[in-house]
This record gives sequence, structure tokens and C-alpha cells, in this order.
Amino acid sequence: MKPHGWIILDKPLELGSTQAVGAVKRNLREAGLLGKGKDKTKVGHGGTLDPLATGVLPIAIGEATKLCGRMLDASKIYEFTIAFGSETETLDAEGEISETSDHLPTLVEVEAILPQFTGPIEQIPPKYSALKIDGRRAYDLARAGEAVEMKMRSVTIYSLEIRHPELDPASVGKLQDITLTANVSKGTYIRSLARDIARALGTFGHVSMLRRTKAGPFTLKHAISLDKLNEIGKGADIKDYLLPLEAGLDDIPAFDLTPDQARLLRQGQVLDEQDLIGNPAINGLFLATEDSSPVALAELVDGAIKVVRGFNL
Repeated sequence: MKPHGWIILDKPLELGSTQAVGAVKRNLREAGLLGKGKDKTKVGHGGTLDPLATGVLPIAIGEATKLCGRMLDASKIYEFTIAFGSETETLDAEGEISETSDHLPTLVEVEAILPQFTGPIEQIPPKYSALKIDGRRAYDLARAGEAVEMKMRSVTIYSLEIRHPELDPASVGKLQDITLTANVSKGTYIRSLARDIARALGTFGHVSMLRRTKAGPFTLKHAISLDKLNEIGKGADIKDYLLPLEAGLDDIPAFDLTPDQARLLRQGQVLDEQDLIGNPAINGLFLATEDSSPVALAELVDGAIKVVRGFNL
């Protein structure tokens, strides 16, 4: 039986997101679950994580890949450390140092600056990023020595806090680095945020540690290590590691349909809100199910229920 759902990987250092997807495919293949040709199981990730970052990487399998776009749009939480005194070309520990400063901020100064970076803000993405400029990746242009002009973008920082709030400002003195926790909207670059915070403090800085602790509904408590993932290829039951497809939709309501209603939705037909048993107070997106099994991601608009994404389970 083909698997459908999510494997949440606690991505290790130096492993790229594409490599992580490849590791899942390899284990499915070794377990006889990948299939071939038209029956090949689809695998995709729900949000790129840099090789130098660790943490929550949702990997969708089978019909769950239809929700990858929604996962990309979800908010995410990161823990990151800003190393003060130097800025690098890549804005992380991998790049060459491009700017230096002898000035180091105090904890009080960091605490005072954080509100400026909370809420809707504007930021310029790193030139070493996967954003496309005239069809080419920005990092390819930068590595080739070509001029890269990154455009300002609007993002939202829902919260930004010092990772260890119990620190005593009187005893800390000048900071070599600081670890923060940020809850951010899609499109936010933590490396840019770190750069801008350091500059606002009158110095330079770069990200020396980056860990994603939450992506959409998924947290580290859902995540498995690469070693655990590799057990699937060695014969472990994938059900012990696979979260159901609907786990990626726990932020919207679910409603169980009758067999006839489910059949109509599977055929792409439109249902009338009044035809639903009990006429539930559904508004906008919801998960349509039959006997608790996902049928479609559906949407109620002006009394009509239409399929957004149908699931072939």
C-alpha cells in the first residue's frame, strides 16, 4: 500500500533540503514503497532549510505533496545566534568576512532594539539566496562575481525574544553573541534579520547558529533523526514514523461527508452549503472527509463548496 503523509526530519548540519528529500526517497526505495513509473510515490519538502541550519523539515509523501505549497506559506519559528563584530558575504559562518567592527552591544541595548524588528518590517534578502533574478538563482550570480541587486520585501515578525530571558544585564557586559527566538511569516530571511539587528546596534553581525523549531503545525517533538529515517530502509514499519496527511491541516476545521457528497466532490462537482447535514458553521477552507478519511481540501465561498485540492487515497 502506497504511503501518504508527512515525515518530519530533524535536519542535521550540512544536509541540503533536496538531499533530505533524496534520503527519504532512498529509504522508501529500499523498503519497496517508492514504486516506479506512473505508480512512483511523490516526495517533496515543505520549506527549504539551508545546509548550515538544523531542525524541522516537513517532508511530504504521496498525496501530502499536494499540501507543500500551503506548508511553504505557513509561519515558522527559529532559534538563531548573532555573532557580533563581523559581517560575512553570505551573512552566516560559511562566507568570507566583508565588514568588521570593534563595537559590541550590551544586553540592555539588544533588548531595546528588538521592538523595532517586531511586526511588519521591510528587509533585503541575502544575495546568497535561492531567489531568482531574471531566471537565475541569486547565489549563482553572486558566486560568479556578478552584481546582485536584491529588492526590498515586506515580511512580518510575529515575535522576537532573547532565548535566555533570565540573563542579568548587570553581569553580562559586552556581548560577543546573542541567541534569539523569532516567529516569522513566509519569506522571512533570518540571516537578513540578524544583519539588520547588528547594524541597528552600531556594529556588524552574522548568523553563527540557526535552528528551525516549528514549521506550520510541526515542531521538534514530531521530528525524527536521520538515523531513525534510515531504519525505514532497513525494514522498520514506516507507520511508526509517518504522520497522517491531515496532520498538515490541523489549523482548519474538518467535516465528514456522506458517501454521496464525497463522491460528488471527488468528481469535481460543487456542493451547496445547505445540503450538508447539520449545516455546520464552516467558513473558508476546511478538510472534507468520509469516515474520517481525507477526501479534499475544500472551500466554502458564497454558499458553494468547491474542491481546492482533491486527495486520491
